[in-house]
Amino acid sequence: MGNSGSAVKVCTDHQGGINWLSLSPDGQRLLTGSEDGTARLWSTADSQCHGHFQGHESYITFCHLENEAAFTCSADHTIRKWDVVTGQCLAIYRGHTSIVNRILVAKDYLFSGSYDRTARCWSVDKEKQIQEFRGHRNCVLTLAHYSSRDVLEEEEEEEEEEEKVSRDLLVTGSTDCTVKVWWVSSGRCYQTLLGHTGAVLCLILDAPNRELFSGSTDYTIRTWNIVTGEQLKVFKEHQGSVICLELVNRHLYSGSADRTVKCWFVDTGERIQTYKAHKHSVSTLKYHAGILFTGSGDACARAFNSRSGVLQKIFRGHKFIINCIQIHNELLYTASHDGTLRIWDIRGICKRNKRRLKKERSVQGRSSQKGSLSRLFNNKVGCMVQQENRE
Repeated sequence: MGNSGSAVKVCTDHQGGINWLSLSPDGQRLLTGSEDGTARLWSTADSQCHGHFQGHESYITFCHLENEAAFTCSADHTIRKWDVVTGQCLAIYRGHTSIVNRILVAKDYLFSGSYDRTARCWSVDKEKQIQEFRGHRNCVLTLAHYSSRDVLEEEEEEEEEEEKVSRDLLVTGSTDCTVKVWWVSSGRCYQTLLGHTGAVLCLILDAPNRELFSGSTDYTIRTWNIVTGEQLKVFKEHQGSVICLELVNRHLYSGSADRTVKCWFVDTGERIQTYKAHKHSVSTLKYHAGILFTGSGDACARAFNSRSGVLQKIFRGHKFIINCIQIHNELLYTASHDGTLRIWDIRGICKRNKRRLKKERSVQGRSSQKGSLSRLFNNKVGCMVQQENRE
């Protein structure tokens, strides 16, 4: 079974729970957003705090980090943009009339979702709202973005002539049990995806395969064709709300309030693994190098062999729920409602897993070679070889 690990560093600078943790695209910095109304910038090189962003009038719900700018959203109804070098607030985006709980940065756009039942689009470089997406009957909890160029054939694009100026689309999930797809340029609703009977908590988009995955408080995950709006599959085995999703190599990982993570093969809908051991809801998960890392309401992070489901390590030390995890340079970062950012060395389990994968590939290679040789023999001998391999 898994053994307990100790953090190599504990960062206690925040005076309130950490609600989100974002890693910059270049991997050099981390951003934490806290209940204390501030965000902090951390270097992955020395694990030191190099920036303290102050200005929000209430707690920060979510944050996003680019290489040169940081973005935070808050219960004070605003979004702020920060310079990561100087810590200066570069822009304040005002317009929402309730808590802003999610933001997404794509191209030159900043998208936001709020308890005011709207999503909005802003110019990243200006304090200007470009579009408002109004139609949900309750709060917008989660966002995704894609371009129609990624999913539509040329003849299908011609049908959307009025949207030629901009082919960007925004996907929103809401507590009104629906998922909506919007044209960014006009704010027009392109699709409303109906089927869930509970709040939509999480979305994962696979644009190249034209698929969208949504997890809900109705205990299900649903797969949708994002061009036609057709519901493709319903994954029903969870016994609690589906809180988080991760998609890797056509394998979908789902974390739930039923204290488990499940792995599904997307192409068939088959559930191929269940990861147990959590004593509370699974709040966050991340796949890395054949290992599934999870954070839970039981204040522990865990590492599982993604293929076998075997628990490899438990990371203990937090006092409250782990809200977010990130991985960089074989270090695991966990952010918790206890206000701490903890850093764990995962080189050992990564190395063991690489050795295991190498061994499995070697065995598979030998099995393949045996199969090739057996075909040179007559049927009787071939059958004997095959029987031996099965045993």
